[in-house]
Amino acid sequence: MPWLLLLTLSSPARLPDSVLLERIHALIDRRAVTDDQRGMERRPTPEVGLVLLPLHGPGAVMIEPDKAFHAASTMKVPVMIELFRQAEAGRLHLEDPLPVVNEFHSIVDGSVYHLSVGDDSDAEVYKAVGQTMTLRALCEAMITVSSNLAANLLIERLGVENIRRTVARLGATGMNVRRGVEDQRAFDQGLNNTTTARGLALLMQKLANGKAVNARADAEMVAILERQKFKDAIPAGVPEGTPIAHKTGTITKIHHDAAIVYGPRPYVLVVLVRGLQEQKESAALIAAISREIWSSQAGTTH
Repeated sequence: MPWLLLLTLSSPARLPDSVLLERIHALIDRRAVTDDQRGMERRPTPEVGLVLLPLHGPGAVMIEPDKAFHAASTMKVPVMIELFRQAEAGRLHLEDPLPVVNEFHSIVDGSVYHLSVGDDSDAEVYKAVGQTMTLRALCEAMITVSSNLAANLLIERLGVENIRRTVARLGATGMNVRRGVEDQRAFDQGLNNTTTARGLALLMQKLANGKAVNARADAEMVAILERQKFKDAIPAGVPEGTPIAHKTGTITKIHHDAAIVYGPRPYVLVVLVRGLQEQKESAALIAAISREIWSSQAGTTH
């Protein structure tokens, strides 16, 4: 028997897409039912946007891929891409120092606002206020511990319109970066950063394939995403030790994760969730979906 045929026959069989979708919808619907002392209580079904893109070959699976969600911290992915794009273009260097300040201006009227360390996911960048940090260090903090202060500093340095143009150039029209984090006046007027599962998945796919900036820069960005500290969502659904590069995003009743999963069949997975109050609950849902998808791609059962 030819070697190629042997390899094909020994490869794990992928779960049919229709079966995978049924299982995912069952997981989503299950989160609308909870046990209490009175028995079963029905709650609204959470909204989920999902895109699975195998890196090699067919097999894309989607649920509400073009539904818009508040982007939360997933918008930091295009900020990172624009940083590396400008570095490759010679407009800046990643080792350039940037003054660390905690004063920003609303896109509504230019009024000053400040970030609160208590509302951020990391306190380290705040300790550098009045000093400088390199652009590289700020990017690391923005992605791996999701520092809002680092994100706002980089957005002001790069220019939000430049970020938007890069997103458009990459074809990720579902990702809409409008402003920095915690601009309350903008939030009150509904001027938010938004994303779709399709738009975010396309950015992750470009990074995985070395087509966001170039192969060298993209590999460096993927390495930063692999150092992500928050691992209770997509990584919780894959076997321990599996290489995974991802970015999370959470605000009230919003929980997202966007990942490149380097399994037997590498794939991009984006799961956007809206409507679950408790982050532990939304994390459990994303992890359960991730587990189903890992099994479907690896040809395993559970």
